[in-house]
Amino acid sequence: MSVLRSVIDPDSEAAALRAYLGAEYDHQRLVHYEAQLEDELAELGDEQALYRRSQGYLYNLTAFAMTGTKDPYRAWIDELFPSGGRVLDVGCGIGADGLALMRGGHAVTFADFDNPSVAYLRTRLAALSADVAARARIVDLDRDALPAGHDLAYAFDVLEHVEDPFALLASMEAAAGLVLVNLLEPEPGETALHHELPLRDLLDHVTARGLIRYRRFHAGRSHLLLYRGAIPAGGPLEAARSRVVRLLGARPPRRRRD
Repeated sequence: MSVLRSVIDPDSEAAALRAYLGAEYDHQRLVHYEAQLEDELAELGDEQALYRRSQGYLYNLTAFAMTGTKDPYRAWIDELFPSGGRVLDVGCGIGADGLALMRGGHAVTFADFDNPSVAYLRTRLAALSADVAARARIVDLDRDALPAGHDLAYAFDVLEHVEDPFALLASMEAAAGLVLVNLLEPEPGETALHHELPLRDLLDHVTARGLIRYRRFHAGRSHLLLYRGAIPAGGPLEAARSRVVRLLGARPPRRRRD
């Protein structure tokens, strides 16, 4: 069994945000991290403006990192590259996942809009030791394309926020040998910031490229997919294997027996 190296400590996440915001820190915003984004969206009146100007995401992404929801996603990266890989964190936000991966020995390119969350990320990177900080790079998605040359490009809980998920996947595929993404199924009361994904079409796309690993998490709602990016597609046997991986991965997760 693999041991997760890229661990996020909830207390440290909360303390770091509190120290960064100082007197402006509002603990109630951390407690009510989900609802506040809807209020901020209503105030700004534009979803794209929210992604570039949101203060609420500082709290939302911190609280979400504290939940451990993405721990099993990062575990796949540790398993793929036990001695550390060159990974691209697309839609990085405050960079909680990428920072954890850096502590686990990975080199990380953080990619997002130049927003308050990334400003916070910059201060966190500046506080790292010089040798660790040297393994980090930040890319502004409003100015630059995703850079090539990575072992893996990943996006966790990102595709449901974009207007064209296929375009985002194409840019990730050009940037890395492997791509790791999760696809979220909608649920009742879903936030307006989550767009319903064309799940079947997306699964067809990654299966055609070469699906390597597939598992459903969180009551089956989150489909985690590892597939070929810039790596050339294999032959008929590889295509058959990809279809089998999809078939097995599509099964609902087993319920644990108490």
